[in-house]
Amino acid sequence: MDTATFLHLLHEDLGLTKQPARKHLIHFTSKTDYFACKSELLRLTSEHPRLSLVLPLDIIYAFSCTLCPDTKLRSFSSTTRIEADTKLIINKLKGRKTVPKRATILSNSRTRTIPWGVDQIGAPEIWSKSVGKNIHIGVIDTGIDYKHPDLQNSISHGINLLNRRLMPHDDNGHGTHIAGTIAATGRNSGIIGVAPRAIIHPVKAFDQNGSAYVSDIIAGIDWCVQNDLDIINMSFGMKTYNPALEQAVLNAYYRGKVIVASSGNDGRKKTIDYPARFPHVVSVGATTRTGRIAPFSNRGAQIDIYAPGERVYSAWIGGKYNELSGTSMATAHVSGVIALMLAMRAMSPQQIKNALRRCAFPLSKRPNARWQPGQLNAQRAIRAAGQE
Repeated sequence: MDTATFLHLLHEDLGLTKQPARKHLIHFTSKTDYFACKSELLRLTSEHPRLSLVLPLDIIYAFSCTLCPDTKLRSFSSTTRIEADTKLIINKLKGRKTVPKRATILSNSRTRTIPWGVDQIGAPEIWSKSVGKNIHIGVIDTGIDYKHPDLQNSISHGINLLNRRLMPHDDNGHGTHIAGTIAATGRNSGIIGVAPRAIIHPVKAFDQNGSAYVSDIIAGIDWCVQNDLDIINMSFGMKTYNPALEQAVLNAYYRGKVIVASSGNDGRKKTIDYPARFPHVVSVGATTRTGRIAPFSNRGAQIDIYAPGERVYSAWIGGKYNELSGTSMATAHVSGVIALMLAMRAMSPQQIKNALRRCAFPLSKRPNARWQPGQLNAQRAIRAAGQE
């Protein structure tokens, strides 16, 4: 591949601001060509500042950038493939409402509070054995509230993929809510998450409105792999298949990363969202307080596990607390339990998935019914972890 010509044309294309342009992914068919171009790209960035707008994605050997429809880069079709980038949204239901701090607390632990979902899955009974200590979780979402009192001891370094010069501060609330369910520490009078000694790495890929490009998600997965995190929480979904996203998921899976994703909130009975639909992902549906599948949750054989997702009480931006419903909230409970499992012993992503499926409480009461995904239980998950 003629690297110099490729980068020259790319630089020209980035300067054509008068033409309509949109984000694209440029895939390289050769790993060698990709890294040669990346190396030269980084070298030229100081001379040509526009090239800093090109985002390398090592995990799929691709660049993300804005291109014009008639880009001359298509002449490299024998060595690259260009596809339009697409958007996706976080999986939450509309109608969120900020609530008083003690509105939905099920029980108290000294001066701290345990939300009903954390209690229902039996996490408190496990804390004498495992609190998720030193398990690192990447939360690809809207960022995190660094000043929230329940999260300050749970946060480690992260990244803002929308503006890499800024910290991944949450301007939406969703990411903070997810982080609280996973690993809130509940100092003084705060709430406690499923794995209160796990470590959250906020990966801000979603904007204030809860939308992101697939390329930002892939960059987030890449960052989690490069930083050797244990779990990747993905509480978002899209309806259409995306090969680049699947490639990123597969590469993370084969590097030992457990990926957990929400199934979607459309109430569909036979299909779920991507990336939860990928077989290498732990796909999560939502249940109600009564242990039934939530009406809004997607469901069916493609689900691996169900977890609490109705009116889940957790941290919120501005140091506040909030109730949200959705399969996003259920996914956070599952990520927390996986942290409890991994703190007990090392397990592969497939071992984690097998253990969760095997240990779940059945939701169907029909005798002799064929296998169906069940409800999450931390105690049974820990026992199953010891058997894998």
